[in-house]
Amino acid sequence: MDRQQPTVLRFEDMKDSIQKEPTGVERIVASIGSVGSLVVHTLAFALFFMLSLFGVISWETMLLVLTTLVSLEAIYLAIFIQITVNRHTQSLKEVEEDIDEIQEDVEELGEDMEDIQEDLEEISEDIEEISEDIDEIQEDVEELNEEEGDAPTAKTEKPKKKEMTQADALEQLTKDVARVLKDLEELKKSK
Repeated sequence: MDRQQPTVLRFEDMKDSIQKEPTGVERIVASIGSVGSLVVHTLAFALFFMLSLFGVISWETMLLVLTTLVSLEAIYLAIFIQITVNRHTQSLKEVEEDIDEIQEDVEELGEDMEDIQEDLEEISEDIEEISEDIDEIQEDVEELNEEEGDAPTAKTEKPKKKEMTQADALEQLTKDVARVLKDLEELKKSK
């Protein structure tokens, strides 16, 4: 039986495709959402207000510069976030494709299991037939043994030859059944 082997996806490959090293943009986005970023922004705002309170710069200039910086930061942050979202979307598509491949592999394995089950059923039927044949041969051997006991001694030699032949056939069938059973066990173990 020629069966197509399913594609095997290693967990490490899938994990590597999901967990890539973060890029510079992703690091910036991650750092902006951190406690350190909150502290830096708070200190920067406090510094601007202190500079204005101590008369180093005027209120209007401070508010203009601060508003401009905050607006630019918001614009760039939005761009960085969109880049990160796009990368995560692509990563999710790759994972979805991997899941589809895994589902196909599972379906193929299910079909293979059905084929194996059918093969096992056929082997079981063959074993039953062989067992029936062995039973019939044993009955024939017993009948011949009974007839041999009733026959004259001069004719005893010919039935012994038949009996030996049938005994050999019985022994051969027994070996064949044992071999089929062994093959069946190996087949079960390999699948």
